[in-house]
Amino acid sequence: MGSSIFAVLALLITGYSVGSVRIVNQGTEALVERLGRYHRKLRPGLNFIVPFMDIIVLEESTRERLLDVEPQPAISRDNVSLDVDAVVYWKVLDLERTYYAIEDVEAAIRELVITTLRSRIGTMPFEDTFSSRDDLNKLLLDQLDEATEAWGVKVTRVEVQSIKPPDSVLESMQQQQAAELKRRATVLEAQGDQEATVKRAQGTVDSIQLLTNVLKERTDSREILNFLIAQRYVDANQKLGESDNSKIVFMDPKALTEGLVDLMNYKTGPDQHPSGTDHHP
Repeated sequence: MGSSIFAVLALLITGYSVGSVRIVNQGTEALVERLGRYHRKLRPGLNFIVPFMDIIVLEESTRERLLDVEPQPAISRDNVSLDVDAVVYWKVLDLERTYYAIEDVEAAIRELVITTLRSRIGTMPFEDTFSSRDDLNKLLLDQLDEATEAWGVKVTRVEVQSIKPPDSVLESMQQQQAAELKRRATVLEAQGDQEATVKRAQGTVDSIQLLTNVLKERTDSREILNFLIAQRYVDANQKLGESDNSKIVFMDPKALTEGLVDLMNYKTGPDQHPSGTDHHP
């Protein structure tokens, strides 16, 4: 009889001991209620509770986690419809407040992000929504961090992932960008042509100046000029003949020969004959 009672007591003690032991993993905390009221928080490691009186109502991670907000419709100040999505990084700082202050903290954060996004984008022109993404992220972070403080939650970072306009607006933006790129290319090409023309003109001026300086020191400058002119004339006719779209120019060979001879032998002066011999009245 005594051994039976001892066995029952041993069994009760063993069951009580096993039922009172709770192990909480690292990065996790648990909340304990005693007789329906909050009692204490269990930290990572080995913990003991009172069976039948204490109940673990929540065991939750305190590590940073990610909340992905699906694309949501929004309207800019100039009535352009957009689809905007974002990601939120957050973690629990005070598990007791998170559990007792808000019913569903993730749903609350998601709705707060959606509301803030729509409200902020509604005050911005469509074109500013892309360039102001950093400002939008900072605004979301400030407002979410302030709002979730009462829930025992810390929002560490908010990132707007994409801002997508309708296909018609996107096509108009692409056409506008293409037109702007074409305009810039035209301006750059015109500037390049202008610079090339200026450089060619400057090169011609420098060549003439150099040739003038050389001819000043020579007594046969007139003959040199005649030769250079005739050479340029012959080169121009040769290029004209080699061109694919060249035109045939019919000239009297005799006139062409006489013209070249006169050009080669021409000397200026009131008493000079084109053939190079002196001419007396």
